[in-house]
Amino acid sequence: MAETSASRPASTILLLRDGAKVDGKSRDEIEVFMMVRHHQIEFNSGALVFPGGSVDAGDNEIVARADLYSGGEALSESDRGFRIAAIRETFEESGILLARAKGAGTTIDARRAGEIAGKHRVALNEHKISFLSILADNGLQLALDTLVPYAHWITPEGMPKRFDTWFFLAAAPPDQLGAHDGRESTESIWVSPREAVEGGESGRFKLPFPTTRNLIRLAKQGSVGAALEHARGMSIVTVMPVMTKTEGGRQLRIPREAGYDGEVFEVGAVS
Repeated sequence: MAETSASRPASTILLLRDGAKVDGKSRDEIEVFMMVRHHQIEFNSGALVFPGGSVDAGDNEIVARADLYSGGEALSESDRGFRIAAIRETFEESGILLARAKGAGTTIDARRAGEIAGKHRVALNEHKISFLSILADNGLQLALDTLVPYAHWITPEGMPKRFDTWFFLAAAPPDQLGAHDGRESTESIWVSPREAVEGGESGRFKLPFPTTRNLIRLAKQGSVGAALEHARGMSIVTVMPVMTKTEGGRQLRIPREAGYDGEVFEVGAVS
């Protein structure tokens, strides 16, 4: 077994919207924003994933600036860092921004988010400007309370690259449609969890194991409101799969009490 590395704090957001109407009737399905990671990216290359990434030093600088976020008063500094990273990574990768103008009760609209993305997103991705500066210069506060904890996964021991990842649910702000950045991701889609899982089974999509499990669980909810309400009532159980080799590939065991669709799963090579 490879030498175990320390796990890096990371965050990801499942951005949700209610499914589009078909023949004038609403589908009893939600849609989630997902992206295809660039094939030259080292981790999960070519995979269909939710926007997200590692917590960095800049996120912790924002933690220390209470004027740059709202809705995080009851959270620990660590929890604030995970949420700030989730919102920053989502903005970098999709252009969708979960933030409010200072003193406002609602998130910024699609026009304002588009203006900020158009002016700053490329520079942010090229590390020419900090997220803290973007927020301060535009009079924004990150809307930490729009994120609802959904899952907590830690990469199995023995893997060369390990992450300690919090998954959050959030309703996508109206008309903020999102678009991939062309750097870390090469495609982006709004897709129902059911269709994404079916695509993973057919080979249309490459889905990481945690992504599949969370999509299957999410597919049981028929609306954004129902999904958020369900998540608020959940008790989050940390999942660190135990991996063993089998003749056909590998076997992963996860806690049954985590609330997924089983306990033992046969999988191929794990990336």
